[in-house]
Order: sequence, then C-alpha cells, then structure tokens
Amino acid sequence: MKGLAGQIALAAIAVAVVVGLVLTVGTLTFSSRSFAELMVEHGETLAAAQAMFQESVARFFVAALAVAALAGIGLALFVGRRVAAPLREVSAAARLIARGDHAVRVQPRGPEEVRSLADSFNRMAHEIHEQERMRREFVSNAAHELRTPLTNLQGYLEALRDGVMMADRTTYESLHEEVDRMVRLSRSLDALAEGDLAERATENTGDVDVRAAIAAALDLYAAAAERRGLRVELNVPAPIVARADSDHLAQIIANLLQNAVRYTPEGGRIAVAARRRDTDVLVTVSNTGPGIPADDLPHVFERFYRVEKSRDRATGGAGIGLAIVKTLVERAGGRVGAESAPGATRFWFSLPAAAVATYAASASMSRPTAAPSE
Repeated sequence: MKGLAGQIALAAIAVAVVVGLVLTVGTLTFSSRSFAELMVEHGETLAAAQAMFQESVARFFVAALAVAALAGIGLALFVGRRVAAPLREVSAAARLIARGDHAVRVQPRGPEEVRSLADSFNRMAHEIHEQERMRREFVSNAAHELRTPLTNLQGYLEALRDGVMMADRTTYESLHEEVDRMVRLSRSLDALAEGDLAERATENTGDVDVRAAIAAALDLYAAAAERRGLRVELNVPAPIVARADSDHLAQIIANLLQNAVRYTPEGGRIAVAARRRDTDVLVTVSNTGPGIPADDLPHVFERFYRVEKSRDRATGGAGIGLAIVKTLVERAGGRVGAESAPGATRFWFSLPAAAVATYAASASMSRPTAAPSE
C-alpha cells in the first residue's frame, strides 16, 4: 500500500489486530487461569470466583484499550511525520520560489500522493524557471533589436543637424530603411500578441489548398533562391486540402521558406513536401546546411531565440519568424516541430485535414498541371 489512504488503512488494521490479540490472549490464558486457581486452591465460593474473574477481564480490557490507544497514537505519529516532513519541504521550497529562487527543487519521498505532489512542484518550478529565462531573453533581445535602428536613426539625424551630411535621396532612403525595420519588428510583435491571434485564429478558418499555398510561397522566394544558386524541390503529389486560415497558412509557409533560404549554403537544396494522413496534413520544409546544435534545437520556436547569438537582424533575423509559425499552427489545432543533423535540417507542421467530401470535390475539379520549374 503505497498511497496515503492505504497507509492509514494499514495503521487502523494494525491497531485492530493488536487489540484483538491482547483481548484474546488475556481472556483465554490469564483470566481463565485465575478463575481456576480461585476455585481449586483457595476454595472460593462460585460468586466470589465469578466476581474476581469479571474484575480480571475488566482489567485486561482496560489494558487492551490502553495498548490500542498507544499503538494508534504511535502509528498516527509515524504516518503523520511521513506525510508532514515532505509537505514542509514543499512549503519551504514554495516560499523560496516566491522570493525568486527558481532553481530550488524538492526530493520526492513519502506516500505516493506526496511524491506526486513533489514531482508536480518540480515540474512547475522548472516551467517557472524557463519562463523567467525566456522573459529575460525577450526583454534583452527586444531592447537590442530596437536599439540598432534607433542608434542608426540618431546618427543620421545628428549628422543632418550638424551639417555633416546632406539631406539627399540616399539619406532619406537610409532613414526610411531604418524606420521600416522598426515597423516590421513591431508588426511581428503584434502578430505574437495572444489576444489578436486568439480572435483571428477562428474567424477565417476554412478549406485551403495546401499545394497552391506552397506554390505561391515558392514564387515569392524564387528570385532569392536563384541568386544564391539554391535548388528548390516540391513534392506534393495531389491536391491536399487542410482546415486553416489561408492568410495564416501563407505566413507559416513563407516564414519557413525564408528561414530555409537564409540558412542554406549557396548551391544547397531546399525541399518542400506535403501529404495527407488519417486526420491531418503534414507539411515539411527541409534544407541542407550545417544543422542546428542539439542544445539549441528545443528552443528554436521561442521568441527572439537565435542559434547564432552574434547575428543581428539584418543577417540572421530577429528570432520571431519561427515563434509566429508555432503560434499560428497551434492556434489552428496543429502541431509543429524541428529535426536536425549535420548536413540537413527539417521543419514540419501539421494541420487538421478537410473532410473526405472536400477532397473528392477538389480532385474532380482539379486539372493536371506541370510541376513548378526549379
């Protein structure tokens, strides 16, 4: 009996057994022997012998009750200490958590329920620690991302004010570029706002042709891929329909393709594939390259997280694109993940599949089309 209820029941059974043994032994041995001795050795009358016998039985009942009470108190103290000691540890650790010591953990011990509480507390403490780490990184990275364009703007404006630089078209274009960077950053942050995504996630949900969405995204990045000599492959054998917001799906695929184009070495390969499974649609975006370190892989979907911390937003992105992908996919009822090994990286996401009738209609209305050229 590992549980608290089982241990209490076991203690009660033990007390009952002790009481029963004392009563049985006392009644069958000492009390009966005393009655026989009184009758034979001392020649007591039957009434006197019965009185002495009853008194003897009463004494043994009192003794049995005393033993049972002591046993019950002892077992209660034992069980109570087994429960109270780990609970005091959890309480002390909770006070440390409240004071900001998020690294504190407790040792699971005691009854099964108390061990489960300790495990839950440790998981909660770990999540709080991770959230605090993400908060600090978010604030630090957000300040860095805003500081870079603001510093450039300040330099341009001071140069214009002091007459060091002339206000020509090139200067205005540079100023506009820095402002545009700040606007894009603010829009990315808006896209991550919980309330906005929660409201929009279900507004425009419908049946979306995944193949068409992928083809449109590939057209957008075709020029960038061509400039870097990247080979792009598309593997979507048939029309595939998913339940999603068409704008959100376009943004998801565009962010993954942008990430793949940015981090694929020149002359590398990008492969985009999609297939229908039993209840969902799986889309994968793979690319060749050095891969993502194992320590960084669990964090790639976090806001402002960058694998290479030295990269600024102009060369390595602000670390928001994949966070947007995760948020949009999960709001649509899907899942997202990443796998990486030296030489290859694979991002994937799944979305709920449309009804079978929708697939039949889509297949009957679709016409054969040539695969997009690389």
